[in-house]
Amino acid sequence: MALAKEDIQFIKDHLGDWLAEQSLGKPPAVYEIELRERMVRVEEELKHQRELMREAFARIDERLEQVDRRFEQVDRHFEQVEKRFEQVDKRFEQVDKRFEQVEKRFEQVDKRFEQVDKRFESLTRRIDRFMIWSFGTTLTVGGIIVGLVKFWNP
Repeated sequence: MALAKEDIQFIKDHLGDWLAEQSLGKPPAVYEIELRERMVRVEEELKHQRELMREAFARIDERLEQVDRRFEQVDRHFEQVEKRFEQVDKRFEQVDKRFEQVEKRFEQVDKRFEQVDKRFESLTRRIDRFMIWSFGTTLTVGGIIVGLVKFWNP
């Protein structure tokens, strides 16, 4: 059963009214006002949300600036630490130089001890010779005296 053109035209003409009666098509004026109020509230809420987001972004920017300042402080601290390490390195170099000087002095002291050892050795040799000559001389003189005493006291 096909619809005639007049029937189709009749349906088109009255469809909007029927849907409006059922609140499915063109909304009635009250519903339209309600929708507009809702849209205004949604727009206001969106505006409020946008402001909150801007505030949040501003706070984030402030925090990031604080973090940047903190990093700058940490960088300055590390620079100071590096300077101290450089000073410590210089001190170690100075200590190394002093140790080298001390080593040179120890070498000089060792040389002097060797010289003193040589002197003691030569002195010991002289004393040994002196003792041998003294003993020999004492025995010889004693022998001569004993011989003279026996020779003159028969």
